[in-house]
Formats: sequence, structure tokens, C-alpha cells
Amino acid sequence: MATLTSTANPPATRARASRSERLAPAAFLLPAVLVVLFVSIFPLLLSLFLSLSRLRFEAGGLKVQFVGLDNYRKLLFGSEQKVLFGTLAMPSLIGWAVLAVVAFLALVAIYRAVRNARPVRAIVGRAIAALALIGLTYLVVASLLAPGGRPGTMVVTMLYVVIGITFQYLIGLGLAMLCAQPLPGRRFFRVVFLLPMMITPVGVGYLFRMLADTNKGPLEPLWVALGMQDFAWSNNAWGARIAVMIGDIWQWTPFMFIVLLAAIEAQEVEPVEAAIVDGASNWDIFRHITLPAILPVSTTLILIRMIEAFKIIDLPNILTNGGPGTATETMTLYAYRIWRALDIGGSAAIAYLLLFLVTFFATLYVRALRGRVSTV
Repeated sequence: MATLTSTANPPATRARASRSERLAPAAFLLPAVLVVLFVSIFPLLLSLFLSLSRLRFEAGGLKVQFVGLDNYRKLLFGSEQKVLFGTLAMPSLIGWAVLAVVAFLALVAIYRAVRNARPVRAIVGRAIAALALIGLTYLVVASLLAPGGRPGTMVVTMLYVVIGITFQYLIGLGLAMLCAQPLPGRRFFRVVFLLPMMITPVGVGYLFRMLADTNKGPLEPLWVALGMQDFAWSNNAWGARIAVMIGDIWQWTPFMFIVLLAAIEAQEVEPVEAAIVDGASNWDIFRHITLPAILPVSTTLILIRMIEAFKIIDLPNILTNGGPGTATETMTLYAYRIWRALDIGGSAAIAYLLLFLVTFFATLYVRALRGRVSTV
């Protein structure tokens, strides 16, 4: 009887096969990695080089001169400091109180890190973040909450982000809770609430520029009835800022609304029904069931919106042109303005300062809510 014998693969063949299996994923991923590097990483490195250089257009070409940190020095300590930081003055009592509360919370965070025997790297990181947060808080209170203070583009940008996201989330959550109820006509209003998101930012800017016109706009009878026919929003610093924030809230509230509505309708029905049977009120159901259920979605939603809000440029550019003066000018609009003046290096430096600012607040936000979201 013939016997069947199986011969094993030679060692060299097995080595080649294992090497091919290891290299196959890299070969398939390499094109995608190269595309990502070319599309994102290369422009990032190029803009970093531009922020450290000074470009001059001369006859016959473009001259690039490496100046190191000179562009950053001009923004932080030189001639452009007042535009970026504003005019600082002695904070009021409310300003000092706000600064004291922020400093206390920052010191508590450092103390907890030391008490929990965190690594030295984590403690140093918290200390650096605490100093940066205290410095930014002082910048805000010394310009906004100080007699004679004037906020610069950095404070104005943070003001748009904080106030805009707060109202957008609260209004979007309220509309989502309303449209989640079995009310007549809710499908119609779901579509109506989404209309502002379908308009381009430029269109929103011109729309609110027309609505804010107290002389010949469509709301002229309302302004006349309120005695504001001679009031110019663009000539008043806070009036212009409020007009920009109202336009931004109107445009981005639908984004909050549609995501929160999907999260509310996706929550489990059994806990809500059990709470109703037990006699819980609507507020108790919202506080103890609905809010924890939508908290993970809310944290991600606010993070995405925060990153986008720091880049606001269309509304202040079209609605007020950054005025009066630089009262409504954001960091992105500031970078665009000096870019049009052919200061390419300074514009790139502002863009990197904005990148650091967004990264700082996003990291601070994620670290502050990471533990709470994970325990829900």
C-alpha cells in the first residue's frame, strides 16, 4: 500500500512567505499615507517655515528671508501686540474675583495630581496648563472686566467661541427636546429649523447686515418703534459684537439641534417609561435619564463645534469688516487682513498661534470631561 507523505515547506520559502505577509499591509497603506502627508503634513510644515520667514515680492521673483521667531516677537511683544491682546488695564473687583476662582481651580488640579502620585511629566504638564489658563484669564479680565480695557483679536475670538457655543447648545437642546415630543407639526418644524444651516456663511453675513440696517432694512419699522432709527450697530463695539454673535448662533444652532435630536430619539425607551410609572417629573427624567444618555454625544458635538468656532471669519468680515476699529476682528480675520497686505510670514504666525490656542482649549476640555463621560 502506498503511503502519502507530506513534505514541509523549506525554511527559505517559509521565511519569504512570512516576510511578504508582514510587508503586505505596509504596501497597501503606503499610498494612503503618502496622500495624507502631502495633503496635510506638508502644508503644515510649509506654513511653519513661512511663519519663521519674511517674504518680499521683488522684481523678477520672490525673496524668502529666514527671520526665526521675529514674526512671533512682533505679535506677542512688538508693534502688533495691542491688536492681538488689546489694551490691558487694572481689572475690576469682579475681574479679580474671576481670576482668583480660576487660579484656585488650577491649583486644586495640580494638588490632586501630586496627591495621587501622578508621574512627574503629568504634574509638569498640569502646571504649564494651569499657568497658561491663568494667563489667558488675566488677559480676558484685564481687557473685558477692566475700566479702560479693550479686548484684542484673541479675546474677541474666545468671546465668540464661549458665548456662541453656550447659546447654540442650549437653544439646540431645547428645540431638540421640543421636536422629540409627539406634537402636531413637528416634522414641519424639523425642516424649518434646519434652513439656516443650508445658507452659506457669506449669505448669512449679508442677511444679518441687511437686518441690522436701521435706516432702510426690512426691520426699519421695528427700529423706529424702539427709537433706534439713528443707531448704527457697526459704530458701537458691543453692538457690532452682539450682531456677529447673533448671526453665528442663528447659523450653527441647527447643527446642534439635528445631532442632539438624533441622540435623544436614540436613547432607550424603557428607563423613561419606568420613570413615568414611578411618578418622576419631566425635569427628573431629563436630569437623570436623558442628559446622561446624550452626554457622550454632547461632549463630542461641543468639541467639534469649538474647533470650528475658533475659525470664524465670514460673519465679522462681511457684517462689520472687523470694525469699529478692530472690535469684532477675530484671529482668522486678522491673519487674512495682513495676508492681503502681503505679510505672509506674519499671517502664518497668527495661524500657528491660533492652532496652539485651539489645541490648548481642546485638550483642556477633553481632559476635564474624560472621567465624567467614561463613568456615564
